[in-house]
Amino acid sequence: MQANGSSGPGRTRPRRLLLCLDGVPHKLIELAKSRGLFDSFGTPGHLLSPFPTMTNVALSAMFRATPPAGYESLYFDRDARELRGGIRKYIGRRTPDKIPSSYMDSLDYQEPLAFEFLIYVAPERVWRADMRRFHERFLTAPPTRDYFAFLKATDGLLHAQGPARLNVALESLDKILTEIHKSCGNETEIVLFSDHGMNLEENRRVDLRTHLSRNSFTVTGELKGSRSVSIPAFGLCSYAAAYCGDEDLIPEAASVMVEVPGVDFVVYRDSNAVLLKSANGTARIEKKRDTDFYRYLEEKGDPLELRSIVDSLKQHGKLDHEGFGADIDWLAYTNAHRYPDAVRNIFNSLYTARVKHAADVLISLHDGYYYGWSPFGRMVTLAATHGNALAASSNAFLMSTHRHIPEYVRADDAKELLIG
Repeated sequence: MQANGSSGPGRTRPRRLLLCLDGVPHKLIELAKSRGLFDSFGTPGHLLSPFPTMTNVALSAMFRATPPAGYESLYFDRDARELRGGIRKYIGRRTPDKIPSSYMDSLDYQEPLAFEFLIYVAPERVWRADMRRFHERFLTAPPTRDYFAFLKATDGLLHAQGPARLNVALESLDKILTEIHKSCGNETEIVLFSDHGMNLEENRRVDLRTHLSRNSFTVTGELKGSRSVSIPAFGLCSYAAAYCGDEDLIPEAASVMVEVPGVDFVVYRDSNAVLLKSANGTARIEKKRDTDFYRYLEEKGDPLELRSIVDSLKQHGKLDHEGFGADIDWLAYTNAHRYPDAVRNIFNSLYTARVKHAADVLISLHDGYYYGWSPFGRMVTLAATHGNALAASSNAFLMSTHRHIPEYVRADDAKELLIG
């Protein structure tokens, strides 16, 4: 990362080793610390990952980097009106077109390109090689600059084998970091964090395509025809992104997708607001123009289970006469909610440039369900996954050997803690 100078690492603060563990949830790092691992670190904070809770979306937010083209390597290109990327990304060497966001320009270590796919089919061999290679590279790095490493193999271990095998990997990592801490001392701060969490359940596939087809939609890779819908299917994740051939089709497509077993809710843009639909009702999330004030309006039922939160905000004088509350208050009242930081997070999923080719409809699945590429599903027994807006996937972690970390930190606010 940055070189030494009149300020920064080695001058005004210790050198910093940033180590991101892909997909490790806050819950598992807390359990690891309770077993005595990572004892040189302070209490881990909850790092709230943005919805959809996906690696490139989260890391580009944390480092305020350029947004990736899509939510995954297979994405829908709105300009070309067709699917792009996919498995071809993992073939050959890592070229500029295979770098999804500018945060990757700061990486000092990441796995070889082929590992990005192999971690899901041979996670045991990959994580051991990945950790050994990271350790070797760090030891030879200049001691006068920060070092940023990303270990993706932890995500593969959880997806394919679950928490038990991840715990073995964390024990190995703890030994590596203990050695680094002993050799570098207080002159090097180690910051350990993850990009998103993970639901630790067996998962089954939701069949969005079949249900849409039964309702006279054409599900295709190219948007041709007024009733065409494209839903990229690649990673086995607990969210989906839908693109419609006709803007007028969006509300109908969203309503049909809510009927699919396993779908928690769907959201789409509606008159500068977000319309949210679920089997439990409909709500709107609105942002007051040119402010950081939001409101949650129930239209039918309470799909995000925020009624008691709204009542509490009212009782404490945190809402104005129109029902809008300050962003900071919504965060304080909902950071530990079933849907963490729900109001701002879901609003920004559609009104912030999280990706270059944003979806017309975002679908959040219940824990225990996934959507993805069918051949990939036959290769991998899915023990855990992520992507939805629920707490298990939203709660990543952040901890340091040198500094106190707040109990809750949004991904959008993490940059100062990581490289500030």
